[in-house]
Formats: sequence, C-alpha cells, structure tokens
Amino acid sequence: MKIYTKILIGMAVGIVVGFTLGPQSMLLRADEIQVVVDPEKVQLLAAPGGGPLKLSMPPEIPFRMKLLEQRQEGKGLFLKVEVRVARRQALADKTRTLQPGQKIYAWVDAARVPGPTSSLGATLMEILAPLGKIFLRLIKMVVIPLVFASLLVGVAGLGDVRKLGRLGSKTLGYFVLTTAIAVSIGLAFANIIRPGSYMAPAEKEELLAQFATDADRKTAKAADKPSTVDTLLNIIPENPAESMAGGEMLQIIFFAAFLGLALTLIPSEKSEKVLAFFDAINDAMVMCVHLVMKLAPYGVLALVAGVVGQSGASVLLALGVYTATVMLGLATHALAVYTVVVRVFGKIHTIDFWRAMRPAQLLGFSTSSSSATLPVTMECVEKNLGVSNQVSSFVLPLGATVNMDGTALYQGVAAVFIAQVFGLQLGLVDQLQIVLTATLASIGTAGVPGVGMITLALVLTSIGVPTMGVALILGVDRILDMFRSATNLTGDAAAAVMVAATEGESLSYRQGLE
Repeated sequence: MKIYTKILIGMAVGIVVGFTLGPQSMLLRADEIQVVVDPEKVQLLAAPGGGPLKLSMPPEIPFRMKLLEQRQEGKGLFLKVEVRVARRQALADKTRTLQPGQKIYAWVDAARVPGPTSSLGATLMEILAPLGKIFLRLIKMVVIPLVFASLLVGVAGLGDVRKLGRLGSKTLGYFVLTTAIAVSIGLAFANIIRPGSYMAPAEKEELLAQFATDADRKTAKAADKPSTVDTLLNIIPENPAESMAGGEMLQIIFFAAFLGLALTLIPSEKSEKVLAFFDAINDAMVMCVHLVMKLAPYGVLALVAGVVGQSGASVLLALGVYTATVMLGLATHALAVYTVVVRVFGKIHTIDFWRAMRPAQLLGFSTSSSSATLPVTMECVEKNLGVSNQVSSFVLPLGATVNMDGTALYQGVAAVFIAQVFGLQLGLVDQLQIVLTATLASIGTAGVPGVGMITLALVLTSIGVPTMGVALILGVDRILDMFRSATNLTGDAAAAVMVAATEGESLSYRQGLE
C-alpha cells in the first residue's frame, strides 16, 4: 500500500475517532468544563470560605472542573462545579493558595467559560496525543540539519554568484505576486458571499465571551511583532549555532547560502571534503525522513483526532459559511494559480502535479505546519517531479518561511468577515490596505501552527477593525489552519517547478515518494 493511501486512512480514522470519542462528542455525556484562570478574571473559582481565590497561574495550565448542576438566574446561566487540584496546578500557583488533591466547589458564570465537554473524551485524547507529538517531533528533528546540509551543497554546486541572485529574484518575485493574488481572491469571495451577515448577535456575544482571553493574548503578541527593518536585519544571524538551536529558518537559510557561496571561492581540494561531509549528512537526513514516514499514518490519526475532538461539530456549524468561504478561496487559488504555473512553466499535467504532491499535502494538512512537512515536500518535488536538489533546497526552505499564500487569503476573508459582523463598511482603500498588509505580514511568518492568528491582528489594526473580533473565529482556526498549510506547501512546490523550468531543467512526473 502506498504511503499517501496509509496517511489518508489514518486521517479518516482520526476524524471518526475525534467526532465520536473526543471531548466535544455528541455521543458521550458532557460532564466537565475546562477553565484557564486569567489573572484579571480570577473570581472564576470560589475559596472554601466563599470568597474569591487569589491565584497567580500561567495561562497554559487549565483547570478541569466536574460539572455537577446548572442553574438559571434571570438571563444568566450558572454552573456548579467541583475542582480537584492537580499537583502541577498547585506547584504553578505562585501564591501557594492551592494544595494537591484539594477539592473546591464553586458556581461559575457559563458566559465566561467554554461549553461543557466529556471527561472521558478528554482522557482518551490525552492518551492518544503523545503518539502525534512523537511523530511531529521526529519530523521536526530532521528539518534543520536537512535544510542546512541540502542548501549548502546546492549553493556550492551552483558555482556562480549571479545564478544564486537569479534564483533569489525569481523566487521572491513569485512569492510576492502569488500572495497578493491570494489575498485578492479571499476578499472577492468574502464580499460576494458576505459570511458575516449569517452570524446572529447572540452567537457573536457567546463567541466573544468564550474566546476573549485567547484573542487578547494573540493581539498582544501581534503588538510585539518587529518592524520591517528589524525583520530584514534579523535575517543575518549573530550566532549561527544559536539560530539552529532556536529554529530561526531565515537565519539558517542565510548562513547556509553564505557558507556555500564561500566554499565556491576557496580551493577545490579544501572545499571538496566539506561538501562530501554535508552531502553525506543530507543523504542520512533523507533516510531519516523515510524511517519517520513509516509512523506517519498513526501520527496523523492522533493529530487529526485531537483537532476534530476539541473543535466538535457545533463550532463548525456555527461558523460554517465563513469556513466554507475560506475553503472555497483556497481551492480556487490552488487550481487557478498553482496548476497554471506548473502547466505553463513546467509542462507538467495538472493531475500529475497533484499526484506527486499528495504525501506532502496530506502531511501538511495533518500537522498544520509547512515547516514540519518540509523534508517530505522536498522529497516529493525532487523524486516525483524531477526538480534538482540545487533548486529545491533553495526555494522550498525559503518558501516554508516567507510564502504563506493560504494564510494571506484566510486573513483577507477573516478581516472582511469580522468587519461584517461588527457592521463596519470597508471601502476600496481599506481593502487595498488589507492586500498590502497581509502580503507584507506573511513575509518572515514562521510556518508553524496558529501563527496566522497573530498576523491577522496586525491586519485588523491596519484597517481599524476591533482586534477582539479574533475571538469570533478562534473556534475554527485550527481546522482552517490545516487547509491553509496544505495550500502553502503546494505553492512552494509550484514555485520550485517554475524556477527549475526557467533555469532550463527538464521536468516530468515520475513515481518516487508515494
């Protein structure tokens, strides 16, 4: 059985497991809620004496509360809960108020917490989660050494500074153009379908209350984003070893290209030994990818089950029109732009291109990370499409870092959607501002899960739309992140085909990594 078939089966099983056995399952009894204790909203818990608890907790440690009963008071709904303090929560509380095993009973305002979930479903997802994390860590483990070794050998093999500059200008020009096209497609669909008009006021208030804390946190991260000048300066690493340890992809790409260029300028009897070493490292990393991919179906099952189980069907139904608008835009961009680029430049048939990229697309969809999928993307482009390692090792790592067509398109739809929900009219100038800001914001954005939310806050700020609107779409962001990640890496592959074809390489579909 081919690898993409195994991944597809794992994904399908993961979806079924998530919907039927996840925390949001409609088949399991909802008997608990999970609350993150925000320092500004600390009265979510009551002390044994009846007063509010004074806690100091990191936001990533939630309390799992057993739901005992519900009470309606006026227009408000209150939940009686039992909290059994876990050891990690007691240790994390800097005020030392909590004790391990301590039980606390409290009434919690339902409007300030997520809806009830299944404790059995949450436990099952916790048991399954390590399998997905192991797979993701293994694939990420290979990324840095593979990118560095492959790019260094590829640049050194060019032997020409002018060719390197030519590759860079073609690649970056393609990235900027396709990103701008993606945002424009997203805006067009958002204005035609008007997904924001389908959301009722009560539903809006519920989502704002449920995800307000997470929205504030992501907005704060957006405010800390460095300026464009700082971003450009940060491409040059002060300490290459530190850059590799921290996974700073742009800095790693710069240093690998710079060192590869230097090796072409020293005597060949000295550079050959270095290149032979890194060529062997590259081959070893490729073999590691093949070994890790044997675990892919099981890792994908765990990752997809976790995402679907946490999201549930209710959130997807509530934001179905918005979700469908984003997906329609992504599909249109992929079919109208990428396949045309591949067909016109690479002379590769559309069906062959999609067949060649299936393993990478399925893996990117499951992990929501174009960076984590990079080793498999490189394998598909080289073995299935015939792109040389010199081109793929330069274009694909760069694309995984700066080419975020799917993310930019989603930001265009999301910005218009949020504005429509708040009743704000966006004129032509505002929408041109979205195109510009979303295109620039995607440059230097890491290809990791969830980063699009942070750059969305930048886009909303640029057009004067309340950033608290991010809370409206957080519920489906993880699902959409999977689709836009698959779109992003497909765009990277199309870029590699375009650059390789314009460099005179002969491309054709062949069965390699399938």
